[in-house]
Amino acid sequence: MTLNRLLITSVMIENRPVREVAAQYGVSQSWLYELLARYKAEGETALEPSSRRPHSVPTTTPTETVDLILELREKLTTTGLDAGPDTIKWHLEHHHRTVVSRATIARYLTKAGLVVPEPKKKPKSSYIRFAAAMPNETWQSDFTHYRLRHPDGRPGADTEILTWLDDCSRYALSVTAHHRVTGPIVLATFRTTVAEHGIPASTLTDNGMVFTTRLSQGKKGAGTRNGFETELRRLNVVQKNGRPNHPTTQGKVERFQQTMKKWLHAQPEQPTTIDDLQALIDAFVEEYNDHRPHRSLPHRATPATVYTSRPKATPSTGDRDDDTHDRVRNDKVDKSGKITWRYHGQMYSIGIGRTHTGTRVIILSQDLDIRVIDAATGELLRELVLDTSKRYQGTGRPPGPTR
Repeated sequence: MTLNRLLITSVMIENRPVREVAAQYGVSQSWLYELLARYKAEGETALEPSSRRPHSVPTTTPTETVDLILELREKLTTTGLDAGPDTIKWHLEHHHRTVVSRATIARYLTKAGLVVPEPKKKPKSSYIRFAAAMPNETWQSDFTHYRLRHPDGRPGADTEILTWLDDCSRYALSVTAHHRVTGPIVLATFRTTVAEHGIPASTLTDNGMVFTTRLSQGKKGAGTRNGFETELRRLNVVQKNGRPNHPTTQGKVERFQQTMKKWLHAQPEQPTTIDDLQALIDAFVEEYNDHRPHRSLPHRATPATVYTSRPKATPSTGDRDDDTHDRVRNDKVDKSGKITWRYHGQMYSIGIGRTHTGTRVIILSQDLDIRVIDAATGELLRELVLDTSKRYQGTGRPPGPTR
């Protein structure tokens, strides 16, 4: 006999006092009165264990938000863009003013059957990552193939797409389509990119003949530099080449090309001419640089945000006598609207403003010159010259909230 039935029998059949029954079976009188009321209203059903599930869950994700998650997943997948939980989270925050955790998004994608289980991969901690600290510190370059289509859908001519990519920000500096990439084309696109974005400190490519002749022993032109190599030396740009049969050295540009070709293949109208292909590439580059969050960048920022918000590296002249101390650090504005900065072993507080409490920032310094930038948007929050005679670097504004 269940406890509920014993209690009801003791009170209703044996006519024992509620206080006595409650004391004997170790239950509260209020709960026993509630059980009696349920028995009178529901009969035998009241004797069965009732569900402890709450009538409502205030913290549950609204149905509209779940629908929006699934809609974004379908839209991004259809257009050939990354549609993982991190990307969807970024779009929800920046375009829909909705904050949902990555785990919640992943849970609803899995529940909807939109996630394909993959074999267990190596943990991220096992990877050794290399990235330039400043824009224009290193430009990666490579080219890939893409086949045009005839108007009737048959495969057309093969083309090659040449990319110049900034290593630090993943910013696509130049992406151009050609019938065939040659040495003069590499030189011409490099010069055009330099004219628009400045001279890089170094370049990183594979060992293709269009980039270098250093492995051309026994071939025509062996022992001489091609036009691109000559231009790099004229501009004092350091040339870096990956090891043969080791494409992961140029992994960033390789990954960019994979993302670009996935997007191109997803387009409903495939290009039939070089001009058509270039128009599609230009549309993708704008989306990639300015509107698509990048998972490898701090706080899923866009490549354009990182590239435009940081100072650019320049080639070393070889005879410079200035020895500045350049630093880059990530931080978060504390509750009092400040960040800390150490200089020559001394800790200083720099006021940013309480309106920016909790904001993730990137701090750039060259000796005493300091810039504080919003890590997500690239907005310059403060620029100052550190006054070493003051432990606190105030904003200069009156205390209290901004009027």
